[in-house]
Amino acid sequence: MRAVVQDEYGGPERLRLTEVPDPVAGSGEVLVRVGAAGIDRGTVHVMTGTPRAARLALGVRRPRAAYRTPGRDVAGTVVALGPDVTGWVVGDRVYGTADGSCAELAVIPLKRLARRPEGLGVEAAAAVPVSALTAHQALRGAGVGPGQRVLVVGASGGVGSFAVQLAVAAGATVTGVSSAAKADLVRALGAAHVVEHEHADIDAEGVRYDVVLDIGGHRPVRRLRRVLAPRGTLVVVGSETEGRWLGGLQRSMGAALLSPFVRQRLVMHVAKERGADLDQLRPLLESGAVRPHVERTWPLAEAAAAIAHVAGGRARGKVVVSVDPDA
Repeated sequence: MRAVVQDEYGGPERLRLTEVPDPVAGSGEVLVRVGAAGIDRGTVHVMTGTPRAARLALGVRRPRAAYRTPGRDVAGTVVALGPDVTGWVVGDRVYGTADGSCAELAVIPLKRLARRPEGLGVEAAAAVPVSALTAHQALRGAGVGPGQRVLVVGASGGVGSFAVQLAVAAGATVTGVSSAAKADLVRALGAAHVVEHEHADIDAEGVRYDVVLDIGGHRPVRRLRRVLAPRGTLVVVGSETEGRWLGGLQRSMGAALLSPFVRQRLVMHVAKERGADLDQLRPLLESGAVRPHVERTWPLAEAAAAIAHVAGGRARGKVVVSVDPDA
């Protein structure tokens, strides 16, 4: 099969399309013909091997075999079942996460697999798993519900675009923070208010939020706490800095360590790749209450360009690599 591979950490120039042996599904796994692969920020971190602390898992000197092919989001069609797999048949249309989805075939463990929602095309489905699961689990953990005010910092990206829609679907009033160039997208996603970060800060509305979901930027935790209700919840999903070893993780960890000593709840959020949680999202995706916003697709041969687009912070919503639109 054809797959994108990298043998060294670095930029998109390290990626190449080549022939590799077909993978084989093991026990508790299925083999999927890849229709499309979504690109998330984590894909960039694996490619670059940053922050350096992540290399303890990814591979100290070069990517381990499991991370040699980029991409985790995947949607496609089951073509083979591993030993002892039941409840699935060849031909099932599925999505989930794989260790290397920028390829013509990928293996998905059953615990990270779900049936593709009806009416959702393969490229749209590939945009869902990592980003939607991150948003869904963060909001669920914060107890977002009707009547609450929610601030989403980084509302125009992959996770943010789902977070806005999911919070609105839960009955919350959402304020999104984004660049002015992406404000129209955030409004279209359902945000009642948009703060354009070039022109105003997160306190522009002069209100306290029940939940603050921090996905983008690197504002100090104390600054985020100032716009949080006295008993509100701050969920720190991510942060991008030039820090060589932790790359912003110290802020998330600091928030979690501070939480027991303040009235507000401060959470360091780490998403879990669960097919069961994708099943929970199915009704919202099938009804259209939540829609993946795919800005652009690239063919498999140009996967490096897709990853570079995400790495440059230019993505509006999700970016997808199209492999086989009929899968």
